[in-house]
Amino acid sequence: MKLASMIGTVCIASVALAGCASKVVEPGEYSGFLGDYSRLKEEKSPSGAVVMRWVDPKIDLKKYKSIYIEPTQFYPKPQPTVKIPQSTLSGITAYYDQALKRETGKSLPLATGPGPGVIVMRAAVTAVGSKTESLKPYEVIPIALVAAAVSTATGIRDQETTLGTEAVFLDGTNNAVVAQVVRKGTGKPLSNDSQVMKPDDVKNVIDGWASDLNQAFVKLKSK
Repeated sequence: MKLASMIGTVCIASVALAGCASKVVEPGEYSGFLGDYSRLKEEKSPSGAVVMRWVDPKIDLKKYKSIYIEPTQFYPKPQPTVKIPQSTLSGITAYYDQALKRETGKSLPLATGPGPGVIVMRAAVTAVGSKTESLKPYEVIPIALVAAAVSTATGIRDQETTLGTEAVFLDGTNNAVVAQVVRKGTGKPLSNDSQVMKPDDVKNVIDGWASDLNQAFVKLKSK
């Protein structure tokens, strides 16, 4: 077998491994939450992560005096499973809300609703799924909190947790879209294919997203 073919085969067979997995969300993985993805471009977040992002070049962030964080949702709505129960789903969205308010509150007061001088953030975890019998985590649901099987040299099957999000930022006065972002990240590995996923397994991912959001806002506002 030629070297190129061998590398390709290994990459397909271990798609969850960092060396082969794409770090950016591909168009085929978009959930439909944003509606229009045509303006997205590959960018680097403040932490160096690869994201798909668009910011209105005419935006004046100085006119926004507060931010309203809409309750985080799942899109499309997932069905709980034994591996990813409702308690995990609810815990993920609750923590996402908490992290966003904690980080954005460092730069802007939190508003209780849309209005003049308010920027609105509407975010979604873009589905949830678990696929251990094959290495096709996007076979049914486009992007997700996914448990992808990885065969190690010892024969133990580890599980890599992955979280994806799509978010849109709106002007609180006229609902105009001023920014969009799509990204994903890797959480804590699970020890085996029967371990139940918990919110703690992806809190590091959410913390990184929220921190990047605040740092990006500060950077744009300073321009």
